[in-house]
Amino acid sequence: MEKHSTLLAGLEVSKERHAVAVAGNGRDGDMRYPGEIGSDGAPVRWLAKTLACPGTRLHVRCEAGPSGYGLKRLTGTFGHGCAGIALSLSPRRPGALAKTSRRNAERLARLLRAGGLAQTLDAGSGP
Repeated sequence: MEKHSTLLAGLEVSKERHAVAVAGNGRDGDMRYPGEIGSDGAPVRWLAKTLACPGTRLHVRCEAGPSGYGLKRLTGTFGHGCAGIALSLSPRRPGALAKTSRRNAERLARLLRAGGLAQTLDAGSGP
């Protein structure tokens, strides 16, 4: 029986660039911020190919919105799952620091690892 590792990625999406944060599976999994990538197909394809090496399952979460739907469709063509979440429904502690793309991407990855995200887009939905 093959054992697969799971890699969790949180993406803060925008029209021109996506901020990417990656969390390893498990409570003690490492948290990495590889940086930002372009929003067109080639950088997203490169990211999916780089992160999902053989024996690794990739789970991606992004914001539900105009850019999020396009990313969901694109990652689906690569054979990886991408679900959108509503950031307004995700837990936020009082007095949280100012919003930046990096902090939002890392927060998405942490919440995904902890199981604290409500999924708003299922595999079959979308415009």
